[in-house]
Amino acid sequence: MIPAMDRTERFYKIELLIRNRGRIDFETLRAELEVSRATLKRDLQYLRERLDAPIVYDRLDNAYRFGGDSRARAHELPGLWFSDREIHALLTMHQLIQGLEAEGVLGRHLQPLLDKLHGMLGADDTAACELMRRVNIVAAARRPVDARFFERIGSALLERRRVELLYYTRARGSESRREVSPQRLTHYRNTWYLDAWCHRSDGLRRFALDAVREASVLEQRAKDVPLATVKAELDGGYGVFAGRRLKWATLQFSAEAAQWVATEQWHPRQQAQTLADGSLRLRLPYADSTELSMDILRHGDQVRVLAPASLQRQVAERLRRAAASYPAGEGPLSSAADAPRGG
Repeated sequence: MIPAMDRTERFYKIELLIRNRGRIDFETLRAELEVSRATLKRDLQYLRERLDAPIVYDRLDNAYRFGGDSRARAHELPGLWFSDREIHALLTMHQLIQGLEAEGVLGRHLQPLLDKLHGMLGADDTAACELMRRVNIVAAARRPVDARFFERIGSALLERRRVELLYYTRARGSESRREVSPQRLTHYRNTWYLDAWCHRSDGLRRFALDAVREASVLEQRAKDVPLATVKAELDGGYGVFAGRRLKWATLQFSAEAAQWVATEQWHPRQQAQTLADGSLRLRLPYADSTELSMDILRHGDQVRVLAPASLQRQVAERLRRAAASYPAGEGPLSSAADAPRGG
C-alpha cells in the first residue's frame, strides 16, 4: 500500500498540477491528491494566505489557476526536498543559529526563511515559540563579535573586496593595521574567525573577529586564494592555530576518560586505538601546542603525553606550576561537604 502524502508533498503537488496544466478544477485536484474536500480547502487556504501562493479561482472556467502578474511567475515554494519532520528539525536548529550569531546579524537575515518554514508547518506563533523553547543550546565561554564589523567583513567576503583591520594581538598586547583579503569565515568554539590573506605578512592568517577594533571595506579587489589551499594551510593542525610544519602528538587517556574521548573528534585526521585495559591512545597533528596543551590539561591526571618530548615537557611544566600555586596539605575547600558534584 502506497503511504499517503504528507502536507508538504501535497503543497508541491498542488502547485505542480496548476503550473503544468494551466488550470484545474476542484474535483480533479482532489482526485489527484486523494484527500477529502475539507483537507483540500485547508491546503489551498494555507498556500494562499501563509505561503503567498498566487492561486486564484476562475469562476467562468470553474477552475484554479495562477494569477497572471509577475508575482505568479516568480513564485516558488522553498525546499522541495523538505518533509514535515525535516522542517521541524530546521526550526529547532534556529536555536543553534541564535547561539552562533554575531549580535543578532544572522537571525535578522534568516528571519524571512524561518517565517516561510513556520508557514509550511501551519504552526501558529504559540506553537512555534513552544518548539523553540524545547531546544536548549549552551554557549559556554562565548566571545561576542561587534555586529558592525561582522557585517562589513561578511559583505567584503561575498563581494571579493579587501578590508583594512585595526587588530589587537593578545600575545603581544598591541594593535596593528592590516590590509587583508577575506577568504573564509570560520566559527570555532563559540566565536568567529576570519581566514584571510594578509598583505603585510604576505601569507594566510586567521584573525579572531572579537579582537577587531576597526574594519573598513576597501575598493581594491581581494586576492583570491583557492579554498583547497586555505584548508590545507589553516586546517591541517589541531585547533585554531595554523602552520605548515605539523607535528604529531600521541596521547593516552585512562579507561575512565576514554569513555568520553572515544566519541570525540579532536581532529579530522586523528588516529584512535582502544587498548586491552580500556585506555585510549590518540594520535593527531598540530602546528602550535598552545591550544592542544590547554585541552590536555583539562583532563588532568586522566591523560599522559607520550610524544613528542617537547609537548610532554611543556605539559609537565605547566602541571608543576599549577600544583605549586596551591599550598600543601588540606586547604579551605577540601571538606567533602564543599566538594562539587556533577553527572
